[in-house]
Amino acid sequence: MTTQALPTRPAITAILAVSVVATLFLFWLIYVHPAADPSSVKLTFLPALNALLNGLSASALMIGFVFIRARRIAAHRASMFTAFVFSSLFLVSYIVNHALHGESHFPIDNPLRTFYLILLASHVILSVVALPMILITFFFSLTGRIPSHRKLARWTFPIWLYVSVTGVIVYAMLAAARA
Repeated sequence: MTTQALPTRPAITAILAVSVVATLFLFWLIYVHPAADPSSVKLTFLPALNALLNGLSASALMIGFVFIRARRIAAHRASMFTAFVFSSLFLVSYIVNHALHGESHFPIDNPLRTFYLILLASHVILSVVALPMILITFFFSLTGRIPSHRKLARWTFPIWLYVSVTGVIVYAMLAAARA
C-alpha cells in the first residue's frame, strides 16, 4: 500500500493519544482496579500463554529482521505483521489475566528480587515507549513513507524485541520463584 493521503501529524497525534489512553487503562487495571473474585474464574494458563505469545512475537521480529537484511520485503512485512498479531494477542490475554487475577508479586525473600524488579521496571517502561513507536512504524510502512519507516524502525525493533524477550524472562523468573 503506497498512499500518503493520510496526513502525518494528525495520524501520529491520534496514535499517541491512543497509546496514552491504553497505558493509563493498563496502569488503572493493574494498580487500582480490584481483581475479580479469585474463586470465580481460574484461567491459570494465561501467564504461560502470555510468555508464549511474547516468545512468538520475539521470534517473528528476529525472522523479520533477517528478511529485511536480505531485502525480502514481502517476507519482512509478513513477519512483522505476525509479530504485531502475537503482541496484540498478548495484550488482550494480559488484560484478561490482570482483570481476573490481579498483579503477581515476586517473593520478598528471594535473592533475585532486586534483579527481577530492575528487569520488570525496564520491561514496563520500555513497553510504554514501544507501543506508540510500533504503531507509528506500522503507520509509516502502510502509508508508503518508507524513509520515515526505516528511520524509526531502527529504534522500534530493538525496543520491541527487548520488551518481548524480557516479558518471557519475567514470567520464567516469577514462575520459578513460586514453584
